[in-house]
Amino acid sequence: MSISIGQSVPQIKAPATSQSEFNLDEHKGQFVVLYFYPKDDTPGCTTEGHDFNNLLSEFEALNCKVYGISRDSIKKHEKFKAKHTYNFELISDESEALCAIFDVIKLKKLYGKEYMGIDRSTFLISPDGILIQEWRSVKVPQHAQLVLDCLNQLATS
Repeated sequence: MSISIGQSVPQIKAPATSQSEFNLDEHKGQFVVLYFYPKDDTPGCTTEGHDFNNLLSEFEALNCKVYGISRDSIKKHEKFKAKHTYNFELISDESEALCAIFDVIKLKKLYGKEYMGIDRSTFLISPDGILIQEWRSVKVPQHAQLVLDCLNQLATS
């Protein structure tokens, strides 16, 4: 089952960094950005994390929480987060349950080899738990700013 724009996001709980648990129900009344990325500490994923981190205060000013999600373990996430001093939590989806809800596991190719991996994607959830925007097959440059611009438009309309 995957979710589409305009649908309620199902109840989501998953382990997160800082010895916490992400629980979507605890974010009622605020926007949530979930960005899925392939792997901790790779160049594109690191840049994307820095971009969201650099704009974090602007997201927070618009009543929005930002979370990064990959299939990496909490232990790997903690190292990645500390190394790059990210000020937001990373969610571990080793079971691929969240990946399935948002339909982000795709056939990918690298150096002629095919494998199943996360298609870099971002989702914006409204304060009442509705999926209101999605970006798929994301290119990292300026992506965090595009998400922030969308959020600014929603907040001022």
